[in-house]
Amino acid sequence: MKYIFILLIFFTLQSFGQFDSYFENHTLRMDYIHSGNSKYEFYAFKQFKKEKYWGGSHINLLETFEYGKYFVKVFDSASGDLIYSRGYGSLFHEWSTTEEAKKFSKAFEETVIMPFPKNKVIIKLYSRNKEMKFDEKFIIEFDPSKTSYLKKNDFEYSVVDIHISGATDKKVDLVILPEGYTKDELGKFVNDSHELVNKLFAYSPYDKHKEDFNVKAVWAPSEEEGSDNPIKNVEVNTILNTSFNTLYSDRYCMTLSYHKVRDLAANAPYDQIYILVNTDKYGGGAIYNYYSVSVSGNLQSPKVFIHEFGHAFAGLADEYAYEDSFENMYAKGVEPWEPNITTLVHFDNKWKDMVDENVPIPTPAIPKYKDKVGAFEGAGYLLKGVYRPKQDCLMRSFKGDEFCPVCKKAIEDMILFYSK
Repeated sequence: MKYIFILLIFFTLQSFGQFDSYFENHTLRMDYIHSGNSKYEFYAFKQFKKEKYWGGSHINLLETFEYGKYFVKVFDSASGDLIYSRGYGSLFHEWSTTEEAKKFSKAFEETVIMPFPKNKVIIKLYSRNKEMKFDEKFIIEFDPSKTSYLKKNDFEYSVVDIHISGATDKKVDLVILPEGYTKDELGKFVNDSHELVNKLFAYSPYDKHKEDFNVKAVWAPSEEEGSDNPIKNVEVNTILNTSFNTLYSDRYCMTLSYHKVRDLAANAPYDQIYILVNTDKYGGGAIYNYYSVSVSGNLQSPKVFIHEFGHAFAGLADEYAYEDSFENMYAKGVEPWEPNITTLVHFDNKWKDMVDENVPIPTPAIPKYKDKVGAFEGAGYLLKGVYRPKQDCLMRSFKGDEFCPVCKKAIEDMILFYSK
């Protein structure tokens, strides 16, 4: 045991040394425009920014999960070594699956972040194809001694501590951004933030990991309350320009002003961004390593908050279903990347080891298996061909109060990735 402990210390020191060798404790942010349609996609560079804080780990610089529709990799130019990587999703991808995307092209703001490099690096962006393989789509060089970049944040706001448990590089750092809170509603925003974060830590597995999180809230007031509601012809002047009916789903509340979101988030160190909307209309949304949104005034807000955070933080898929068309979502014979759904193509790589030997695969949704982990058909929006771990889960409905064991494990794995 003594030798194992010495090895752990050695690899930890080596990882810290790698961070110090390659990076400053700041963020390099690359803004770009992602455009295209259902068949094609294009990338156009906009700008580099140097941000004050880096909220991520100094040890786990390479994402080992390989989650997300997209992936960013950063290579040291001199050695060619891969020194940083992360997966992520985007609103462009979701839009590209709609009927509208078959008719015309559209452009969306996107961003990738990384620790600020000390030396020249090569940044590559990848997009996952239907076979779940990553294709290289964009490449750019960044040399801190030669490349121009912005240092000033034109959107500096005060920050309120909601829950602080330690150094940012050893915690999951969550930043909450206000949407539709006016200048007289700071108290309401802080109270709403505390209430929802307390609810988060009341649910398993977050309840066991409260001290692995830091939560800060940026106070950036809006001119008017609420969020746009196109169905009722309501437009309000808010700081982040959120809107219900995103992608023509009434409850889907998101924003296209993604670079503004990043500007506000840059006021604090962060791993995850949560937008809290001051309205009682039911809704929200989230995308992996992009941002999460939920409303503050609806009775189901805590469960919306927790469900959406599951998407953005742990890469969890929705486990409900309403579509018959398989090919529009996935290619036949391919395993989805999300940890809590499967096509059974590579079930050994998912949660097969968590299934009791007397549970059949696929698993019939009958009372006998109500509390069992199995493979129940209907998930990832599809009625056929995609399977979920349990009959119900917070990623499927709000009837219960629990994540299934598979989702819990995925969340815990991600917490440990950021905090250990």
